[in-house]
Amino acid sequence: MAYMATSTADIAAMPRGGPRASCLDRLLQTDRLEYLDRDDVDQRVKRSVVRALEWTGDMFGNHEKFAAISLDLLAEVPDPRILELGAGHGSVSRRLLANHPTAHVTVTDVDPAAVAAMADGELGDHPRAVVRAMDATDIDADDGSFDLALFALSFHHLSPAQAAAVFAEGTRVARTLLIIDLPRPPAPLHLLRLATMLPLAPLVPFVHDGVISSLRCYSPSALRALAAHAGVALELRGGLTTPQIAIARRA
Repeated sequence: MAYMATSTADIAAMPRGGPRASCLDRLLQTDRLEYLDRDDVDQRVKRSVVRALEWTGDMFGNHEKFAAISLDLLAEVPDPRILELGAGHGSVSRRLLANHPTAHVTVTDVDPAAVAAMADGELGDHPRAVVRAMDATDIDADDGSFDLALFALSFHHLSPAQAAAVFAEGTRVARTLLIIDLPRPPAPLHLLRLATMLPLAPLVPFVHDGVISSLRCYSPSALRALAAHAGVALELRGGLTTPQIAIARRA
């Protein structure tokens, strides 16, 4: 396959812009972590980022859109079993449960604080929801346990090696893996996007994490390389101004 990496080491070193990323694109990436991923950041700062993510998702209708994309893939499944990875605040899972009367959703995140917050809320009391701590790179579930695994707006948090593991694990435990994440624009447009965000990054935690998210998101070329390394078939949708959608299944 054209995008096949020759080894795990090749994938680990792959640029976020893909194996053939330009020199400029390679400069527009970082290994720096978002506040949400750091252990040395005050929980109040992290909560402010989570609240901002939840607010923007509600304001722009992303939670509803992501739930609709997920359920469209499950149109022929009468009682779908859904796994949400990296659920964060759990808003997409709440939409899935509200919009499908017989769906069962396992809502997960690797962050214990996020899991505790979801378990203490509406999802923790929902009869068709289970809230669990889970690592998306090492999913604690049997093969074929779910009809769909969803990973929304969290994939960029992962290193290339971890991202390839998600492709392998997600398609192992579910018939379909749906990844929805930020688009990575061509380098000149990426520079413009970053220029609009950088002035506020030192002042607003949500914008700080947004800058790092932009630098860490994967291009379509990179997603193809990751999927090929994991040995899964991939369909890509989306554009420069809309979320990037990757639908993966075992080849």
